[in-house]
Amino acid sequence: MKFTKLAAASVTALMVATPVLADLVFPSLSYRTGPYAAGGIPYADGFADYFTLLNERDGGIGGVAVNVIECETGYNTEKGVECYESTKGEGALVYNPLSTGITYQLIPKVTADNIPLYTPGYGRTSAANGKVFSNVFNFPANYWNAASLAVNHLLEINGGDIKGKKIALLYHNSAYGKEPIRTLEGLAEKHGFELVAIPVDHPGQEQKSQWLQIRRERPDNVLMWGWGVMNQVAIQEAANIRYPMENFIGVWWSGGDHDVTPAGDAANGYKAVTFHAVGDDFPVFADIQKHVVDAGKAAGAGDNIGKAIYNRGVYAAMLLAEAAKKAQELSGTADITAAQMRDGLEALEITEARMAELGMGGFGPSFTVSCENHGGPGTGAIQQWDAAAGKWALISDFGASDMDVIQPLIDEDSAAYAAENSITERCN
Repeated sequence: MKFTKLAAASVTALMVATPVLADLVFPSLSYRTGPYAAGGIPYADGFADYFTLLNERDGGIGGVAVNVIECETGYNTEKGVECYESTKGEGALVYNPLSTGITYQLIPKVTADNIPLYTPGYGRTSAANGKVFSNVFNFPANYWNAASLAVNHLLEINGGDIKGKKIALLYHNSAYGKEPIRTLEGLAEKHGFELVAIPVDHPGQEQKSQWLQIRRERPDNVLMWGWGVMNQVAIQEAANIRYPMENFIGVWWSGGDHDVTPAGDAANGYKAVTFHAVGDDFPVFADIQKHVVDAGKAAGAGDNIGKAIYNRGVYAAMLLAEAAKKAQELSGTADITAAQMRDGLEALEITEARMAELGMGGFGPSFTVSCENHGGPGTGAIQQWDAAAGKWALISDFGASDMDVIQPLIDEDSAAYAAENSITERCN
């Protein structure tokens, strides 16, 4: 995206008049400790490394340096809220907490403070309705999209008919894990399959009883909404009972390299939904290697490039950086505020051409955000683990989710939230 001449002139004039601008602050509510650190670390590294790349290669965003303030939450909701309160006064532009529990607690706070909250692929799914959730964005896809995409894959490999099939949902017994249940219930009614929901209590290290139930019930497929150590344990338990890995499909937060490698060859064939591409065959990763890792400026050890969750952190940072550029363009200033960042998020347009310019051509979908739609296109694909190669491969094209089932759920849930919180719909 390019500045208009007027906006570019305004930004240039401002920079001449004000040589030292405040940093653009992107807090990272990370968790590098605890049972969820295996996913939290690579995501936080990817998120930070992309912004470091912009600083080192491009001089920041619009000529202003980026400052990533990291605050450890341990995936604990109370600590996450404390991190928000302790960092919001530092000029925070947007929060990406990587936790559904923290997200639920922050929604009313960010709305009152007029700071945007970005929750890609997690959080409160109905926040896709921008008419109710003015400050929350969850593009390009959400949990309900993921549930539908998994079912779409089952339809595809079963000739379009899964009537009478038994599908188990193994889920983290939390707000996160419960998110897809209502969507899967609607899809079960539509397609005639039986849904068996099996909760796993935090943190998920003990799953003997759940897998005994799966062995007893013999579901045709198992879907998993897990995170952290829960994923590793589930995949190993599946291997222990010789459950066919090709029939085991995780949400995108159950599709990290660290989830499958502990089980070795036994994890071969395991699948997961994804809302972006896999691997390191994109120019942006060569730039990160050169300008960040080789320069000794990586957030971590620099060995996660190309791995699924690291890539997701990079993708999230890229989308936020593009929104910041849009905010600078709209406001005519490089030194944007959180309110202006919110406007940039709501006017974001990601094109295939722009993705190619960023060295991420084909990495994610092209889409636009609007006042009404904060959720993006809701598209995704299926990735599968190749244990011999030690990497994920896409085994499907990116496709749409079933909005005939999902949209009424978004409307219902967001309307209930609006009524409970006396919110008048916007965008009218």
